[in-house]
Amino acid sequence: MNSLRGIDLNLLVVLEALLAERHISRAALRLQLSQPAVSHSLGRLRQLLDDQLLVRGQGGLVLTPRAHELAAPLAEALAQVRILLGPTGFQPSTARRTFRLAMSDYGALVVLPHLLRALRKAAPNVDLTVSQASREAMTAQVADGEVDLALGVFAYRPEDVRETPLFDDGYACVVDAATVRDSGRLDQVAYLARSHVAVANASERMDAIDTAVAKLGGRRKIACTVPHWSVAPALITGTNLVLTTVRSTLAAIADDARYAIFAPPFTLPDFSCGMLWHARAEADPGHAWLRERVQQAAAVAADMPRAAEAPISLRG
Repeated sequence: MNSLRGIDLNLLVVLEALLAERHISRAALRLQLSQPAVSHSLGRLRQLLDDQLLVRGQGGLVLTPRAHELAAPLAEALAQVRILLGPTGFQPSTARRTFRLAMSDYGALVVLPHLLRALRKAAPNVDLTVSQASREAMTAQVADGEVDLALGVFAYRPEDVRETPLFDDGYACVVDAATVRDSGRLDQVAYLARSHVAVANASERMDAIDTAVAKLGGRRKIACTVPHWSVAPALITGTNLVLTTVRSTLAAIADDARYAIFAPPFTLPDFSCGMLWHARAEADPGHAWLRERVQQAAAVAADMPRAAEAPISLRG
């Protein structure tokens, strides 16, 4: 590699954007540069590193093995440079910065509105870019420096990725109220006799609900699978479908007479929603400030009234 004296460090910022976006136009938009400027920088990077870095593959640009190797150390190096060259401390009212967050629409629905209101009030020039992926992909994005924070339910994290719990949550069932007018709920037999709406993505099809139902010796008949928690309740009205979903996502319909909300007719464990970030960001005052705001927003969300649940008696 050439001597540092001959390297334009701005090229590393361009490389960071290219490795994250894997698309020249999107990288240019992220950097607020022209597409030709980013293409020219990519050419210089290829010459500097003696590697193509991004090559055309099926569906678009893909990273070369060398580019994959560079992603994590590049993110760590730039994080330290930003801390070194940035102002001491962090002044929210005057700071200009964009943070990259990854979360499912569950996290976005529950935490993001409270977080964004707090940021617009305290730090009007701090912006958020929010993306969505599977929990495994979000963990990898934090590890590789592609995102600053990830919010969700995580089963695994690498040693250099930090996690803190935000709030606990659980499950509730939803049906059209007209279909359970007398009892306001379903027992196990009626639950399994109906068809269901499931919230899942392709990589997480077998979830805690299916596992619990399987222990009862049953199996849900899934009439519709959607990837978004927020849209699922709207699919229930006017049908005899059942939705088993996270309690906190039902706050908006808790007082809607069209829905009957009740506890599942079998045991489902509660779970914890957490926040991930990389150890390299520990010393970044701006990052620490954002983590505190996320925790505060999550605390506000946790204190919001939850969807009312009718008591339910299990029937063998």
